[in-house]
Amino acid sequence: MVEQGGNDQPPVATHLGPPAYRLATPTGVGAILKKYGFRFKKSLGQNFLVDENIRRKIVAAAELSSRDVVWEVGPGIGTLTQALADAAGTVFAVELDERLLEILAETLAGRSNVRVIHGDFLKVDLGKLYENSLFEMGAGGGLKIVANLPYYVTTPVIARILEARWDWQLMVVMVQAEVADRMLALPGGKDYGTLSVLVQYYAEAGAVARAPRTVFMPQPEVDSRVVRLRRRAAPRVVPANPGFYFALVRAAFGQRRKTLRNAVKSVAVLDPQELEKAFLQASIDPMRRGETLSLEEFAALSDAILALRKGASPPP
Repeated sequence: MVEQGGNDQPPVATHLGPPAYRLATPTGVGAILKKYGFRFKKSLGQNFLVDENIRRKIVAAAELSSRDVVWEVGPGIGTLTQALADAAGTVFAVELDERLLEILAETLAGRSNVRVIHGDFLKVDLGKLYENSLFEMGAGGGLKIVANLPYYVTTPVIARILEARWDWQLMVVMVQAEVADRMLALPGGKDYGTLSVLVQYYAEAGAVARAPRTVFMPQPEVDSRVVRLRRRAAPRVVPANPGFYFALVRAAFGQRRKTLRNAVKSVAVLDPQELEKAFLQASIDPMRRGETLSLEEFAALSDAILALRKGASPPP
Protein backbone atom coordinates (compact mmCIF):
# COMPACT_ATOMS: atom_id res chain seq x y z
CA MET A 1 0.00 0.00 0.00
CA VAL A 2 1.30 3.44 -0.90
CA GLU A 3 -0.14 6.62 0.56
CA GLN A 4 0.33 10.30 -0.11
CA GLY A 5 3.38 12.12 1.22
CA GLY A 6 3.49 15.87 1.71
CA ASN A 7 3.20 17.05 5.31
CA ASP A 8 1.70 13.81 6.59
CA GLN A 9 3.59 11.00 8.25
CA PRO A 10 5.53 9.05 5.60
CA PRO A 11 3.43 6.07 4.52
CA VAL A 12 4.41 2.45 4.71
CA ALA A 13 4.49 0.38 1.55
CA THR A 14 3.76 -3.24 2.42
CA HIS A 15 4.24 -5.83 -0.34
CA LEU A 16 3.89 -9.58 -0.56
CA GLY A 17 5.70 -12.07 -2.73
CA PRO A 18 9.11 -12.05 -4.47
CA PRO A 19 10.09 -9.50 -7.15
CA ALA A 20 9.57 -10.89 -10.63
CA TYR A 21 12.11 -8.89 -12.65
CA ARG A 22 15.88 -8.38 -12.73
CA LEU A 23 15.69 -4.64 -13.08
CA ALA A 24 19.36 -3.77 -13.52
CA THR A 25 19.22 -5.06 -17.10
CA PRO A 26 17.69 -3.63 -20.29
CA THR A 27 15.60 -6.78 -20.69
CA GLY A 28 14.16 -6.66 -17.19
CA VAL A 29 13.37 -2.96 -17.32
CA GLY A 30 11.87 -3.25 -20.80
CA ALA A 31 9.66 -6.14 -19.75
CA ILE A 32 8.05 -4.44 -16.79
CA LEU A 33 7.58 -1.16 -18.64
CA LYS A 34 5.83 -3.07 -21.41
CA LYS A 35 3.62 -4.92 -18.93
CA TYR A 36 2.32 -1.66 -17.46
CA GLY A 37 2.31 0.28 -20.72
CA PHE A 38 4.56 2.89 -19.16
CA ARG A 39 5.62 5.90 -21.24
CA PHE A 40 8.50 8.10 -20.14
CA LYS A 41 7.89 11.75 -19.30
CA LYS A 42 10.79 13.89 -20.40
CA SER A 43 9.57 16.68 -18.12
CA LEU A 44 10.25 14.45 -15.11
CA GLY A 45 13.76 13.54 -16.21
CA GLN A 46 13.00 9.83 -16.25
CA ASN A 47 16.06 7.78 -17.21
CA PHE A 48 16.06 4.37 -15.53
CA LEU A 49 19.29 2.58 -14.62
CA VAL A 50 19.82 -0.69 -16.51
CA ASP A 51 23.34 -1.60 -15.41
CA GLU A 52 24.16 -3.94 -12.51
CA ASN A 53 27.78 -2.79 -12.24
CA ILE A 54 26.82 0.86 -11.66
CA ARG A 55 24.12 -0.15 -9.20
CA ARG A 56 26.66 -2.19 -7.25
CA LYS A 57 29.11 0.72 -7.14
CA ILE A 58 26.45 3.12 -5.85
CA VAL A 59 25.41 0.79 -3.04
CA ALA A 60 29.02 0.03 -2.10
CA ALA A 61 29.84 3.75 -1.93
CA ALA A 62 26.99 4.29 0.53
CA GLU A 63 28.65 1.97 3.07
CA LEU A 64 25.29 0.63 4.20
CA SER A 65 24.52 -1.52 7.21
CA SER A 66 21.30 -3.06 8.51
CA ARG A 67 21.14 -0.25 11.08
CA ASP A 68 21.05 2.55 8.49
CA VAL A 69 18.12 4.49 7.11
CA VAL A 70 18.22 5.60 3.47
CA TRP A 71 16.35 8.40 1.71
CA GLU A 72 16.00 7.77 -2.03
CA VAL A 73 14.80 10.57 -4.28
CA GLY A 74 12.99 9.35 -7.41
CA PRO A 75 13.07 5.54 -7.15
CA GLY A 76 11.47 5.19 -10.60
CA ILE A 77 10.64 1.50 -11.05
CA GLY A 78 12.76 0.47 -8.05
CA THR A 79 16.01 -0.69 -9.65
CA LEU A 80 18.26 0.98 -7.09
CA THR A 81 15.64 0.67 -4.34
CA GLN A 82 15.83 -3.13 -4.45
CA ALA A 83 19.57 -3.13 -3.74
CA LEU A 84 19.28 -0.42 -1.08
CA ALA A 85 16.55 -2.35 0.72
CA ASP A 86 18.69 -5.49 0.72
CA ALA A 87 21.64 -3.63 2.31
CA ALA A 88 20.01 -1.10 4.65
CA GLY A 89 17.59 -1.28 7.55
CA THR A 90 14.89 1.00 6.12
CA VAL A 91 14.45 2.87 2.85
CA PHE A 92 12.20 5.90 2.43
CA ALA A 93 11.67 6.28 -1.34
CA VAL A 94 10.02 9.50 -2.49
CA GLU A 95 8.39 9.24 -5.94
CA LEU A 96 6.54 12.05 -7.70
CA ASP A 97 5.04 10.14 -10.64
CA GLU A 98 1.82 8.45 -9.52
CA ARG A 99 1.98 6.07 -12.49
CA LEU A 100 5.03 4.37 -10.97
CA LEU A 101 3.39 3.46 -7.68
CA GLU A 102 1.74 0.32 -9.04
CA ILE A 103 5.01 -0.78 -10.62
CA LEU A 104 6.89 -0.20 -7.36
CA ALA A 105 4.32 -2.30 -5.53
CA GLU A 106 5.37 -5.22 -7.72
CA THR A 107 9.13 -4.66 -7.99
CA LEU A 108 9.49 -4.11 -4.24
CA ALA A 109 7.27 -7.02 -3.28
CA GLY A 110 8.61 -8.84 -0.25
CA ARG A 111 10.79 -5.94 0.89
CA SER A 112 8.79 -4.77 3.89
CA ASN A 113 11.53 -2.37 4.95
CA VAL A 114 10.68 0.03 2.10
CA ARG A 115 8.42 3.02 2.73
CA VAL A 116 7.22 4.53 -0.55
CA ILE A 117 6.15 8.17 -0.31
CA HIS A 118 4.13 9.65 -3.15
CA GLY A 119 5.15 13.28 -3.34
CA ASP A 120 7.64 15.90 -4.46
CA PHE A 121 10.87 15.69 -2.46
CA LEU A 122 11.20 19.46 -2.66
CA LYS A 123 7.86 19.80 -0.86
CA VAL A 124 7.86 16.80 1.49
CA ASP A 125 8.02 17.66 5.20
CA LEU A 126 11.63 16.69 5.85
CA GLY A 127 11.20 17.33 9.56
CA LYS A 128 8.55 14.63 9.81
CA LEU A 129 10.56 12.35 7.52
CA TYR A 130 13.61 12.82 9.73
CA GLU A 131 11.62 11.99 12.86
CA ASN A 132 10.39 8.77 11.28
CA SER A 133 13.92 7.97 10.16
CA LEU A 134 15.23 8.26 13.71
CA PHE A 135 12.47 5.92 14.85
CA GLU A 136 13.52 3.32 12.27
CA MET A 137 17.26 3.72 12.81
CA GLY A 138 19.16 1.00 14.66
CA ALA A 139 21.73 1.63 17.37
CA GLY A 140 24.87 2.96 15.75
CA GLY A 141 23.09 3.50 12.45
CA GLY A 142 22.96 6.65 10.38
CA LEU A 143 20.93 8.51 7.78
CA LYS A 144 22.17 8.28 4.19
CA ILE A 145 20.81 9.76 0.98
CA VAL A 146 21.27 7.61 -2.12
CA ALA A 147 19.69 8.39 -5.47
CA ASN A 148 19.86 8.51 -9.23
CA LEU A 149 18.71 12.12 -9.31
CA PRO A 150 16.51 13.44 -12.14
CA TYR A 151 18.58 16.04 -13.96
CA TYR A 152 15.99 18.80 -13.71
CA VAL A 153 15.96 18.83 -9.87
CA THR A 154 19.56 17.85 -9.13
CA THR A 155 20.78 21.16 -7.72
CA PRO A 156 17.61 22.03 -5.71
CA VAL A 157 17.54 18.56 -4.11
CA ILE A 158 21.23 18.65 -3.17
CA ALA A 159 20.89 22.19 -1.83
CA ARG A 160 17.85 21.29 0.26
CA ILE A 161 19.63 18.38 1.90
CA LEU A 162 22.85 20.30 2.50
CA GLU A 163 21.13 23.34 3.99
CA ALA A 164 18.81 21.33 6.25
CA ARG A 165 19.98 20.76 9.80
CA TRP A 166 19.50 17.00 9.77
CA ASP A 167 22.29 14.78 11.01
CA TRP A 168 22.89 12.76 7.83
CA GLN A 169 26.19 10.95 7.23
CA LEU A 170 26.62 10.24 3.53
CA MET A 171 25.04 11.29 0.27
CA VAL A 172 25.72 9.20 -2.83
CA VAL A 173 24.09 10.59 -5.95
CA MET A 174 24.27 9.98 -9.66
CA VAL A 175 24.17 13.32 -11.46
CA GLN A 176 24.85 14.80 -14.86
CA ALA A 177 28.61 14.76 -15.50
CA GLU A 178 28.89 18.53 -15.77
CA VAL A 179 27.07 18.96 -12.44
CA ALA A 180 29.50 16.52 -10.84
CA ASP A 181 32.37 18.59 -12.23
CA ARG A 182 30.89 21.70 -10.60
CA MET A 183 30.41 19.93 -7.27
CA LEU A 184 34.05 18.81 -7.19
CA ALA A 185 35.67 21.88 -8.77
CA LEU A 186 38.45 23.82 -7.06
CA PRO A 187 39.07 27.59 -7.31
CA GLY A 188 40.47 28.86 -10.58
CA GLY A 189 38.57 26.74 -13.08
CA LYS A 190 35.51 27.36 -15.21
CA ASP A 191 33.48 24.74 -13.30
CA TYR A 192 34.02 26.37 -9.90
CA GLY A 193 30.96 28.28 -8.77
CA THR A 194 28.17 28.63 -6.22
CA LEU A 195 27.40 24.88 -6.20
CA SER A 196 31.08 24.09 -5.59
CA VAL A 197 31.18 26.39 -2.56
CA LEU A 198 27.87 25.09 -1.20
CA VAL A 199 28.90 21.43 -1.47
CA GLN A 200 32.39 21.91 -0.06
CA TYR A 201 31.15 24.15 2.75
CA TYR A 202 29.02 21.34 4.17
CA ALA A 203 30.72 18.15 2.95
CA GLU A 204 33.84 16.40 1.75
CA ALA A 205 33.15 15.49 -1.87
CA GLY A 206 34.69 12.79 -4.02
CA ALA A 207 34.06 10.99 -7.31
CA VAL A 208 32.91 7.36 -7.22
CA ALA A 209 32.31 6.26 -10.82
CA ARG A 210 31.51 7.36 -14.33
CA ALA A 211 28.19 6.32 -15.84
CA PRO A 212 27.97 6.57 -19.64
CA ARG A 213 24.60 7.39 -21.16
CA THR A 214 24.34 3.77 -22.32
CA VAL A 215 23.54 2.54 -18.79
CA PHE A 216 20.14 4.26 -18.86
CA MET A 217 16.79 3.66 -20.51
CA PRO A 218 16.05 5.81 -22.40
CA GLN A 219 19.55 7.07 -23.06
CA PRO A 220 20.01 10.73 -22.07
CA GLU A 221 22.02 13.10 -24.23
CA VAL A 222 24.85 13.37 -21.69
CA ASP A 223 26.92 11.10 -19.47
CA SER A 224 26.62 10.94 -15.68
CA ARG A 225 28.88 10.49 -12.67
CA VAL A 226 28.37 9.10 -9.19
CA VAL A 227 29.51 11.47 -6.44
CA ARG A 228 29.79 10.83 -2.71
CA LEU A 229 29.43 13.59 -0.13
CA ARG A 230 30.51 12.92 3.44
CA ARG A 231 28.91 15.43 5.79
CA ARG A 232 31.35 17.52 7.79
CA ALA A 233 30.91 17.62 11.57
CA ALA A 234 31.12 21.40 11.21
CA PRO A 235 31.19 23.64 8.10
CA ARG A 236 34.59 24.00 6.49
CA VAL A 237 34.58 27.73 7.31
CA VAL A 238 32.65 29.62 9.98
CA PRO A 239 31.71 33.09 8.71
CA ALA A 240 30.13 35.58 11.10
CA ASN A 241 26.87 35.41 9.14
CA PRO A 242 26.38 32.35 6.89
CA GLY A 243 23.36 33.93 5.19
CA PHE A 244 25.40 36.93 4.10
CA TYR A 245 28.33 34.67 3.21
CA PHE A 246 26.23 32.82 0.62
CA ALA A 247 24.63 36.05 -0.60
CA LEU A 248 28.15 37.28 -1.29
CA VAL A 249 29.10 34.02 -3.02
CA ARG A 250 26.02 34.18 -5.27
CA ALA A 251 26.79 37.80 -6.16
CA ALA A 252 30.42 36.98 -6.97
CA PHE A 253 29.38 34.26 -9.40
CA GLY A 254 26.27 36.02 -10.70
CA GLN A 255 28.24 37.82 -13.41
CA ARG A 256 31.44 35.86 -13.76
CA ARG A 257 33.17 38.31 -16.08
CA LYS A 258 32.94 41.13 -13.57
CA THR A 259 35.69 41.86 -11.09
CA LEU A 260 34.84 41.30 -7.44
CA ARG A 261 34.72 45.05 -6.90
CA ASN A 262 31.81 45.36 -9.34
CA ALA A 263 30.17 41.99 -8.71
CA VAL A 264 29.62 42.34 -4.96
CA LYS A 265 28.98 46.06 -4.55
CA SER A 266 25.20 45.68 -4.64
CA VAL A 267 25.14 43.08 -1.85
CA ALA A 268 27.90 44.76 0.19
CA VAL A 269 25.88 47.97 0.66
CA LEU A 270 29.02 50.01 1.34
CA ASP A 271 30.22 53.20 -0.29
CA PRO A 272 33.15 52.64 -2.69
CA GLN A 273 35.80 53.76 -0.18
CA GLU A 274 34.52 51.45 2.53
CA LEU A 275 34.29 48.54 0.10
CA GLU A 276 37.91 49.08 -0.88
CA LYS A 277 38.80 49.02 2.81
CA ALA A 278 36.98 45.68 3.20
CA PHE A 279 39.04 44.17 0.37
CA LEU A 280 42.21 45.50 1.98
CA GLN A 281 41.32 44.06 5.40
CA ALA A 282 40.54 40.67 3.81
CA SER A 283 43.84 40.79 1.84
CA ILE A 284 41.96 40.27 -1.43
CA ASP A 285 42.63 42.14 -4.67
CA PRO A 286 39.29 43.67 -5.80
CA MET A 287 40.31 43.08 -9.42
CA ARG A 288 40.13 39.32 -8.96
CA ARG A 289 37.05 37.37 -10.04
CA GLY A 290 34.82 35.16 -7.97
CA GLU A 291 36.08 31.89 -9.42
CA THR A 292 39.54 32.53 -7.95
CA LEU A 293 38.44 32.79 -4.30
CA SER A 294 38.65 29.90 -1.87
CA LEU A 295 35.94 29.27 0.73
CA GLU A 296 38.24 30.80 3.32
CA GLU A 297 38.74 33.96 1.27
CA PHE A 298 34.99 34.37 0.80
CA ALA A 299 34.63 34.13 4.59
CA ALA A 300 37.32 36.74 5.15
CA LEU A 301 35.69 39.17 2.71
CA SER A 302 32.22 38.50 4.10
CA ASP A 303 33.34 39.22 7.66
CA ALA A 304 35.28 42.33 6.64
CA ILE A 305 32.25 43.80 4.85
CA LEU A 306 29.95 43.12 7.79
CA ALA A 307 32.41 44.65 10.25
CA LEU A 308 32.46 47.86 8.22
CA ARG A 309 28.70 48.05 8.05
CA LYS A 310 28.72 48.90 11.75
CA GLY A 311 25.95 46.59 12.82
CA ALA A 312 23.65 47.24 9.89
CA SER A 313 21.36 44.24 9.21
CA PRO A 314 22.76 42.12 6.38
CA PRO A 315 20.58 41.08 3.46
CA PRO A 316 18.56 37.90 4.09
